Amino acid sequence: MPFAAVDIQDECGSPDVPQANPKRSKEDRGDKNDHVKKRKIAKKDYQPNYFLSIPITNKKITTGIKVLQNSILQQDKRLTKAMVGDGSFHITLLVMQLLNEDEVNIGTDALLELKPFVEEILEGKHLALPFQGIDTFQGQVGFVKLADGDHVSALLEIAETAKRTFREKGILAGESRTFKPHLTFMKLSKAPMLRKKGVRKIEPGLYEQFINHRFGEELLYQIDLCSMLKKKQSNGYYHCESSIVIGKKPVGTQDLINEALHRERMELKSKVKQIKELLLKPETQAKIRKELFEGRVFNNANPTSNADFNLILP
Repeated sequence: MPFAAVDIQDECGSPDVPQANPKRSKEDRGDKNDHVKKRKIAKKDYQPNYFLSIPITNKKITTGIKVLQNSILQQDKRLTKAMVGDGSFHITLLVMQLLNEDEVNIGTDALLELKPFVEEILEGKHLALPFQGIDTFQGQVGFVKLADGDHVSALLEIAETAKRTFREKGILAGESRTFKPHLTFMKLSKAPMLRKKGVRKIEPGLYEQFINHRFGEELLYQIDLCSMLKKKQSNGYYHCESSIVIGKKPVGTQDLINEALHRERMELKSKVKQIKELLLKPETQAKIRKELFEGRVFNNANPTSNADFNLILP
């Protein structure tokens, strides 16, 4: 079974596939009409191979998930290959099908168009996504839950806006089921041999001590257009075609220190450059040579002087 099919069915806990692209108004069609016609394929042929990802970068969250995974593996080492690597932790915002490079380029354009809509929804504020507790999709996919709160409705609005934006570009995107944001940490489908070993579901007892655990908050800062099928990056994260940055990245103490040091280095380099430019000016060099010449005359007239003016300019 292709990875794309496994990713959609297993992460979302249902074999449902998205509905075909909805009808658009004449204004929306524009010159994209030919492209849209080509994309009106049968529902059964829709196989997502790209997705919008919100990467999870908060070390507190990723470290907590590793502790959770290790706790499960101590109870059942057979589940090792079912675990998601820490470099791959993310929230899937939207899935889609992009069949060639031209459609990937269209997807990139759609992502860029999405940015102002997301920032308008957030009204210049950071969206904090708190993760708490564990659940599964039909015992096949284990995930960390997104805690309840106003942030959920904001994220749902962003997801719906993303689906509309991509569909208006003629891209087959989205799913028929309700969007449920989650952070996957294990999938039995990653290790098909488990079924032969008698492992048919993720037992609740494996994660019961984390059932209400607070893993931390992730600030929505970046949305990536990622491939499900292309080779992952060296850090374990998915191949990324393009990204958008939402607002300004929050900084910590170390970030402020690094920024201050960077500014000092830049200022020092600027001053050194100014000095070099000043020394290269003809009038400056002429003045220096004149002072050196007068210094030599003075030195010859006063042999007991310790002054050394024997400087040579290039």
